[in-house]
Order: sequence, then C-alpha cells, then structure tokens
Amino acid sequence: MMVEPAKEPLRVALLGSGVVGSSVARLLVESADDLAARVGRPLEIAGIGVRRERSRADVPVDPALFTTDAMELVTRPGIDLVVEVIGGIEPARSLILAAIKNGASVVTANKALLAEDGATLYAAAEEAGVDLYYEAAVAGAIPILRPLRESLVGDRVQRVLGIVNGTTNFILSRMTESGAGFAEALDEATALGYAEADPTADVEGFDAAAKAAILASLAFHTRVPLDAVHREGITEVTAADVASARAMGRVVKLLAIAELVDGGVSVRVHPAMIPATHPLAGVGDAFNAVFVQAEAAGELMFYGRGAGGDPTASAVLGDLVAAARNRAGESSGPGESTYASLPVRPMGDTVTRYHVSLDVDDRPGVLAAVAQSFAGHGVSIQTVRQEGHADDAVLVLVTHTAPDAALAATVEELRALEIVRDVSSVMRVEGG
Repeated sequence: MMVEPAKEPLRVALLGSGVVGSSVARLLVESADDLAARVGRPLEIAGIGVRRERSRADVPVDPALFTTDAMELVTRPGIDLVVEVIGGIEPARSLILAAIKNGASVVTANKALLAEDGATLYAAAEEAGVDLYYEAAVAGAIPILRPLRESLVGDRVQRVLGIVNGTTNFILSRMTESGAGFAEALDEATALGYAEADPTADVEGFDAAAKAAILASLAFHTRVPLDAVHREGITEVTAADVASARAMGRVVKLLAIAELVDGGVSVRVHPAMIPATHPLAGVGDAFNAVFVQAEAAGELMFYGRGAGGDPTASAVLGDLVAAARNRAGESSGPGESTYASLPVRPMGDTVTRYHVSLDVDDRPGVLAAVAQSFAGHGVSIQTVRQEGHADDAVLVLVTHTAPDAALAATVEELRALEIVRDVSSVMRVEGG
C-alpha cells in the first residue's frame, strides 16, 4: 500500500552515524515506502548530528544533512522524532532533554544514560507529552523491553535471568570450548572485533550492570539505580574454574539476575556456574538471551544477536515506528511505571550456592578446620573434592544455599587460616 503523497512527512533527527547510526540511516532510506505504509506517514531524515566532519560514503543520504551542531538540530522547529545512538552520558543527556523540551519524541539506545538517569528523561517526556522508547538499549535486536513493558504488564514477573553482553559470552564460550585462559580468549575476541580496544566496560560487568538495572526497573515497576546493582566481571575466571564446572555438568556464564526476594528486589551481575541443561547454557559466541519467569506466563526465553549495526538498528526502527504511529495518531505510549517502589536488597541478603576452591597444606586436620569455618558461619557444605600434590592440596567445595554475607565472612576467615595458602576461586552456582 502506497502512502498518499499529500500526507506530511514526520521529520527525524538522527544523532550519531557510527555503526548503528549508519545502519539506521540506510534502513530508513531503503525501507522508506514500507515504513511509511506502516506508520501512515512518510519518515524523512531532517539531519544527522555528528561529532566531526568526515567522509559519509557509507550513509546513503544527502551530505548536506550532516551537521556538527547537534543541539541546533534537535531544537529546530518541526522536528518530530529524535534518534540518539551516540552513547555516553553527555552530551547525550542534554541533547535528549532539549529534544523533548522542543516537543520531539525520542528513541535511544543509550543503556548507560538510562541506567544512571532514566528518571530524569521519563519525567521530562511525561511533562512534554512525548514518547521515550529504548528497546535497543538492552540485547540489541532481541525484543525484551517491550514484552516487559507491555506484553507482560498484566502478569507478575518473578525473575529475569540473562546473558546480556556478547563480548563476555564469546570469551567464556571460547574458554569452555578450547580450555583457553581468560587472557588468550580475550585476545581472540579482540582480533575478531568482539571486544573493544579497552574492554573494561564489558569484562568488568559495567555494561551488563546497566542493562540489569533497566530490566529490573521494568520487570518490577521499581526504580533501580545503577549503584544498587551488585557487579562482578569475568577477569578472575580461570581455565580451572571452567574445567571444574564441566566436571559438575555445568558451564560458566556472566549472568544478569533480577528477582523478587522477601518483598524486595535483588539485582546482580556476576559469573556463575549453571547446569549444562539450562536453556542459557547453550547460548554461545556473542549471542544474548534473556530468560523470564512470570507467575501466569511461566518460563519465557528471548534469544538473538545482542549487538551489531543492523540488529541494533532493527530495534531502533521498531521503536521509531511505534513512536511515529503515536505521533501520527496524536497519542502516546507507556511511560515510567514505578508504582511498586520495592526496596532493593543488598547483595549480602542474596541466597545461592557457591563453588569454593582452596589451596591448602596437605596434612591431617585441614579438612576439619576448613569445615569448621564454614559451619561457624552457618554455611553447609554439600560436596568436597580434594586433589593432592607434593606438600599441598586443592580443596574444591560446593555449598548448599546460604546468604552471600555468610559466605563472604567464611571466605574472610579462611584467608586468615595458617593452613590455607590461597582462596583461589569463589563462584556462585545457579539453577539447581
């Protein structure tokens, strides 16, 4: 169906022309007729804000559309929709707020900004009567935020468990498949373009923590600040940890976990051993997946590419069409839902199982002393495995469920014991 020529186009300002921005611009041009038919009005690129002038041969638009004055672009009269894919906190926040004040609906992929200051953006959008959409901020092309925000809004979500960072999943997958150490797997990820030159945000869990905060806020109708998310990365995961997991019939994954706990919300990111039979265990390479448990719907899993130009652009365009339809119909989509206002529980209250590896002296009484430390803090041991050497040994213990604070106190005591040379590994065990 062709759109009637008389209908005025909706004018779109695009901020950023990197990998994602270029894909968005290209798809807007290539799919112009289809998008117009779906919206009911054409979508017209009014300008593309960039940080500096350079060749734009890969973006199929009139070069005159590029501007380094992004603030002028988003505040031009007649701008209906603004797409922000530049990332970071500033100038993204100032540009989005200016666009909203100017009456434009906003589509963003900015997970860091949403996790740090989403409340400000929501409040501004509500006051201006415009939309704020951000499906692309978590898990790329995978539709997970809209299901939480709209499809499951009549249900009660109990838990969200996800692999939401492709770089770390690639690294851990390679460690599992080849037996490589972390450094070797990271080098491979960098060579293949899965890891940035500075991979800190990925391997230390910052990226996943921002996404966990967004997921938890939507799932539990509670504002979850980024600093309330417990965060651990994968830099301390060793080949021995991966091998030990395999011996237990498990694999190591970096998980983002948000769940209802004792009338509150627990939100955490850390590596964990999960059963090889769990749906998330088979998610390899740089793919993402999010597992949702809801009261009525039961178990749901969303899987796909979590990054990349075209996959992320797909999510951006989905939001853009939704916002454009609302614009054309003079309506608006859902705003922020924080009615539950549940307390965010500290990590110390979280109850799970643990895998602990100790380098100890190989002499009588060691196991008894170690067991006494665990018992003294109320942590029950489920299994013990010992590997002996010339004058030392490795004890590998798996506990029953216990509060994180109790396990932390146990580890602190173990480190002080003369017979314990090193607590070489502590990893959580999830999923039964």
